Amino acid sequence: MIEWVNLGTGPRPVPQPAATPLVWAGAFGGALTLVALINTMVGPDRPGLALTALSLLAAALGVWARFTAAPGTAVLCWLFLNGFAIPPAGVLTWAGPRDTFWLGCLLTAALVGTAASRLAHARAAYHRLTTGTDPDDGRPC
Repeated sequence: MIEWVNLGTGPRPVPQPAATPLVWAGAFGGALTLVALINTMVGPDRPGLALTALSLLAAALGVWARFTAAPGTAVLCWLFLNGFAIPPAGVLTWAGPRDTFWLGCLLTAALVGTAASRLAHARAAYHRLTTGTDPDDGRPC
């Protein structure tokens, strides 16, 4: 005999973030692809455009990441920005104020993406828990 069981009962848990190495692999591959695409389509001397694109990538990756993945995501994106989006390509340099600003932008983007995702998931979980019905009379709680 087959007994059907409803698996959708009760509150659904908040989804777990992706593993940090997976997020970093996405940052590595995504940053490489974005910088190569920008260098091919627009040219290598457009760090503002590359910074914007990599910040959006960091924020998008932050949506599926833990907060602890944000610094590594920012550094990986910065490495491709510094190494290949500004001439001479393939040479890492450190220009204090500029690179500090770039790292700050990338880190902020990753943290904002993660915070927005965690807040959205927590808010959805709260609403799932508080919009139940009273089992005695069937009215909303």
